[in-house]
Amino acid sequence: MFSWLARIAFACWRPVSRFTRMNKDNNNNINDELEEDSSSLRDPLLWCRDLEKHSYGDFSYAVVQANEIIEDHSQVETGKDATFVGVKHLTHHSTGFARTSGTISEDTLRSAFSSTEDEFLTLVRRTCGIKPLIAAIGSCCLVGVIWKGTLYVANLGDSRVVIGYLGRSNKIVADQLTRDHNASIEEVRQELRSLHPDDSHIVVMKHGVWRIKGIIQVSRSIGDAYLKRPEFSLDPSFPRFHLSEPIRRPVLTAEPSLFTRVLQPSDKFFIFASDGLWEHLTNQQAVEIVYKYPRAGIARRLIKTALSEAARKREMRYDDLKKVDKGIRRFFHDDITVVVIFIDHESFGTKMLVPELSVRGFVDSIGPSNFNII
Repeated sequence: MFSWLARIAFACWRPVSRFTRMNKDNNNNINDELEEDSSSLRDPLLWCRDLEKHSYGDFSYAVVQANEIIEDHSQVETGKDATFVGVKHLTHHSTGFARTSGTISEDTLRSAFSSTEDEFLTLVRRTCGIKPLIAAIGSCCLVGVIWKGTLYVANLGDSRVVIGYLGRSNKIVADQLTRDHNASIEEVRQELRSLHPDDSHIVVMKHGVWRIKGIIQVSRSIGDAYLKRPEFSLDPSFPRFHLSEPIRRPVLTAEPSLFTRVLQPSDKFFIFASDGLWEHLTNQQAVEIVYKYPRAGIARRLIKTALSEAARKREMRYDDLKKVDKGIRRFFHDDITVVVIFIDHESFGTKMLVPELSVRGFVDSIGPSNFNII
């Protein structure tokens, strides 16, 4: 019998079969300038919560779907003691460990990642006989928790946290807090080669893209069991995931990169986003947009800016891109999740009446938060 943590981990991996195709603009009277395009047609695959409260300020949240079944999963939990952001869904493990230990630390997040990985591999072991492709399911994960004036972050893969802070001459500056685990980065390729000196094909260029074993770009993930355990290797009937030689040791790892930052007066906001955003916007471009425009709807604005750039690269207009349905849309851009967390330092140490909410991206529901550390 699975523990409740294992059941939640399983739920995080199930394909989502139903989504409401609509734009949840909960602030209908925000500035007209938020709509950059001249058309009144809304993007039917865009969901958002334009502005909500958390214990240290406001947050803005938006998701756009590109795949036939959306692959981005995300959640924001607000409580009286802390604020939690999860992209690719590690929420329940992290909040569960927080409630058990009564504190937040890098060890808390490391344990959450480890438990999620262990329980998913257990699921793979139990079901791969009848569903062998479960061994090829994997996910990046990005988690951030703000607690007692400190941000704790853990990540696997290439979702990213970028901070916007005021530098010299009161100019907004971008600083990437996380490390991308992607074979397109020379440092990552060198790391893989040093870990696998006897494998000349640990990273190879395929169709102009660096890939690990010619298959996958990210070097760290939850799942992808066939690249971690030889017993989960897939046979030639699955050519996309078949390895010519069995692995001798794990090719990928689920060990997260960890980061802790004590919030400074110059820190203005954090952008949590999946890699779909960063394919089209630089860190500095993103923070300048957040700093320049009103808070309400800023996550939606970031996504629309990225989509406009994706359309431009294909010599088309964003108005035209909005008419492209899910699945086909993936040829133009990936699923994109953006959460912008604003930091209002005057709220530190005060007893703000903040709604304790659990908000899931692309799902038309808000429930009570369980994220209270006692």
